[in-house]
Amino acid sequence: MLAADLGPGVRAFFTTRRGGVSRPPYAGANLGAGVGDDPAAVAANRAAVARVAGAPVTWPRPVHAADVALVLPDGEARLVHPAGGSPSPGSAAAGTAGLHDGERDLWLDPAAPPVDVLVTSSPGRGLAALAADCVPVLLAGYDAAGHAVAVAAAHAGRRGVVAGAAPAAARALEAAGAVRVGAVVGPAVCGACYEVPAELQEEVCAVEPGARATTRAGTPALDLPGAVVRQLVSAGVEVSRLALCTLETPWLFSHRGGAPTGRFAGVVALRHATPWDIPQRPPAAR
Repeated sequence: MLAADLGPGVRAFFTTRRGGVSRPPYAGANLGAGVGDDPAAVAANRAAVARVAGAPVTWPRPVHAADVALVLPDGEARLVHPAGGSPSPGSAAAGTAGLHDGERDLWLDPAAPPVDVLVTSSPGRGLAALAADCVPVLLAGYDAAGHAVAVAAAHAGRRGVVAGAAPAAARALEAAGAVRVGAVVGPAVCGACYEVPAELQEEVCAVEPGARATTRAGTPALDLPGAVVRQLVSAGVEVSRLALCTLETPWLFSHRGGAPTGRFAGVVALRHATPWDIPQRPPAAR
């Protein structure tokens, strides 16, 4: 586990591929359902993560959009459309058009809400963001006294960056009563490794100029984690980042590093606050 600091009252971390019971090519702590792994192994790995989180965890089905699901105390997830009322392209309400076969496989977990952003203000509920090169983001919202009042987990791939999944998570926390928001951006493929065709780079950068990057070989690339950091900072969020490249780190899952592969996750849970848990202020940006 890679710890993520979102202050007292919040438990947050990113998993790795170490540990777990999955066999190759998913060895070992694969948390992705529908990627070809033994469902019993995935269930065992997820149960282990829930024990570390100290809470039952809601696992989403990423669809590369920016819609938000509000997770209630009983675990029910209710879709919340962005301001303006229309679902994001590729979202649950818009269907699966535009997803390639590997992404469509993620719909094989029928119990999971088909969204990329989860939010809850319910203590004792855990939220996850699955990834294997895309950007997992964990967030917490605080009231004026600095108490954590809600948490969120977001998955931002190339289309999620364009759609604004991470800022949507921050807005959802504000809608839940937060006056300040902190976030930790987790491991993802770096800009020096994420080579893309020039046409695709231009398409993305027309919406998010901060995503423009160049590989070590001088070819067009996208810096998705850097773009997410810039989006969150622009939204007034206090941001820190675990700057690990999934393609360059063998103990993290990477779709670009070889498919089929598993998924790791960012996990966040809002705990019941105790007098020694309550921070005087949200954690400062690092």
